[in-house]
Amino acid sequence: MEPAIRTEHLTKIYGQRLIAVNDMNLDVPKGYVFGLLGPNGAGKTTTLRLLLGLQRPTAGRVEVFGMLCGPNAVGVRSQIGFLPTNPKFPANQRPIEYLDLVGKLSRLPLQVRKPRISALLRSVGLLGATEQRIGTFSTGMCTRLGIAASLVADPPLLLWDEPTAGLDPSARRFTLDLIRELGKTKTVVVATHILSDIDQICDHIGVMHEGRMIFTGSMSDMKRRLRHDDFSLELEGNNDEIQRLFRELDGVDGLSIRFGRENELLVRVAEGRSRSGMLAEVLKLIDCSQVSLQAVNSGHNATENAYLQLLQEDEAHGFGR
Repeated sequence: MEPAIRTEHLTKIYGQRLIAVNDMNLDVPKGYVFGLLGPNGAGKTTTLRLLLGLQRPTAGRVEVFGMLCGPNAVGVRSQIGFLPTNPKFPANQRPIEYLDLVGKLSRLPLQVRKPRISALLRSVGLLGATEQRIGTFSTGMCTRLGIAASLVADPPLLLWDEPTAGLDPSARRFTLDLIRELGKTKTVVVATHILSDIDQICDHIGVMHEGRMIFTGSMSDMKRRLRHDDFSLELEGNNDEIQRLFRELDGVDGLSIRFGRENELLVRVAEGRSRSGMLAEVLKLIDCSQVSLQAVNSGHNATENAYLQLLQEDEAHGFGR
């Protein structure tokens, strides 16, 4: 099946100095929620602008639904809904006025435009703010309006750049839930540096570092790149007793133990051993100790560890790339 997005040796260099995107080859399948992950300055926003045809690549090519992207690719952009980071809007307009303008620019007829705008304002929770000027909106409200604007033309592909930046927990949860729901019918590319967002919503992931795509694959593929801690134990008790428990657990065949944060033990189970059986043995030793167990967490920081390992490996390659 033809991918939603395909790049071949995509490169963007600014002023013969800054390599923002470096020889990127990427396929994003249709119908996936794809996370474009990387630290600030990794090249994520430039990649999205190249996908939109807002910038011309220095080398290589971009295709969206089989169509070549570029500054004149109006047909490509009509298939894409774009949400920039911290979107800005005309301060004196009201939300309906702005979305109506977006609909007109998308060449939607009035009989399609009006009911869709009403439905979108309801779905993003802005029906109660239709009389407000956009200049009075909070960051979360502006993001919700940007989401609605990206959906006015009902495009099959969404490119959202840092959609949860600056949001409070409630607005962030709304946005992540919406991405998950939209992923049932559309292809969604979410560029972010927030690992927990990616972990919750994405099917596949691409990790960027210094303009290069250093990993693409499923979330489970990324986590399998390293042996992560099978579970962590949050403990409460006298430090000497915790140290004594540590020594007892470390002497159990098939377990590898190390300290994490304060009063936390990270436990790794050897290959071929039963995780449930080893956990039962661990809990038995805790029960016989003078230490109180506060919580057991599974797969502690698996995504974060895999991500950091990818970045460290890429930096270690240096001139050997």
